Amino acid sequence: MSIAVSSQKLNAAAAATFLIFGINGLVFASWAARIPAVTEILHVTSGQMGTLLLCTAVGSLIALPTAGWVVGRIGTANAVRASGLLAAVAGVGIALSLTAESVPGTAVALFFFGIGIGLWDVSQNIEGADVEHRLKRTIMPQFHAAFSGGAFVGALIGAGLSGLGVGLPAHLLVIAAIVAVLTMVAPRYFLPHIAAEVHSDPETATTKGQSAWRDSRTLLIGVVVLGATLTEGAGNDWIAKASVDGLGTSESTGALMFAVFVLAMTAMRFCGGFVIDKYGRVAVLRASMAAAAAGLGLFVLAGNIWLATAGAALWGIGAALAFPMGMSAAADDPKKAAARVSVVSTLGYISFLAGPPLLGYLGDLTGIHLALLAIMAPILVALLLAGAAKPLPGAPLRNE
Repeated sequence: MSIAVSSQKLNAAAAATFLIFGINGLVFASWAARIPAVTEILHVTSGQMGTLLLCTAVGSLIALPTAGWVVGRIGTANAVRASGLLAAVAGVGIALSLTAESVPGTAVALFFFGIGIGLWDVSQNIEGADVEHRLKRTIMPQFHAAFSGGAFVGALIGAGLSGLGVGLPAHLLVIAAIVAVLTMVAPRYFLPHIAAEVHSDPETATTKGQSAWRDSRTLLIGVVVLGATLTEGAGNDWIAKASVDGLGTSESTGALMFAVFVLAMTAMRFCGGFVIDKYGRVAVLRASMAAAAAGLGLFVLAGNIWLATAGAALWGIGAALAFPMGMSAAADDPKKAAARVSVVSTLGYISFLAGPPLLGYLGDLTGIHLALLAIMAPILVALLLAGAAKPLPGAPLRNE
């Protein structure tokens, strides 16, 4: 049962959630925008870099299935604090490992980084869904816009520091300090939660978790998100490297191409709530996948930097709303939101985190630029199954 809160506390919770999403994007982009620098520091190929990225994926995929239970036990605020602290400590580990040019050390640090990011992601989405339901309007895309905005800032910082010759280890140490402080403070403004409200009993938690994995609608939404988020994950991890390898740009220009992709996502997510409420979740999801396919094709096949930039922007627009719509769809029933969000997040992150490393292996054979075309197949699957995201009858938000 939800706890009644004043409009002032609800607005404060929305602002705090917005900030937490933004910090998450900042820390992610601080890593993703400078992946070309990592390959140089560690002297690894695209395939070997893919293996390192897979360490992050494995960590997150271990954390995600149990994240709903963890949130039920300690609440979203404490879950964000714990995951933020773990991500910060792992960031320090990545920085130190890069300084020592240690591939094994970087792999271990990325594994724990993935655990922190996975728990953090589910926690913030559960909080965001709670705020959205109580506000009774679509706001989840704006929370994800905060993530994209944070990533955009992180990408610009990465490009600037790269151009100035500032090393990645020093960059990551500063970001880790920022993350540790803000994730401790911001969650104090989250909505109040009672542990029993989600899963106070481990036996009950197990039962609800199992039922969520057997729910056909939840699984179909997860498959849609799995296909749709691969386009976002591939863009986040490889657009900078693909620009350097395929278009012959500098590392700083590659980071700026990533910034264009993220800025387009951010802009679309800020206006996404209005678009979804006007045209419906399913129609917007289908249009998003079509735009992502067109943008991806233009980016890969473009013969010059300007057409590739336009493709990156269209790709970002198409990738913007799929994940937040999937989270909203999974949370249509507030009583089962934690378990279902955990399931959809797990399925989505299989592609979001594991897909880009696999593209790295394919990139060793074809070049990472052409390897990105493999994303077309899961985009089409998401397009065909988009109807699964139709809101449940009686859901607080009826954006059909």
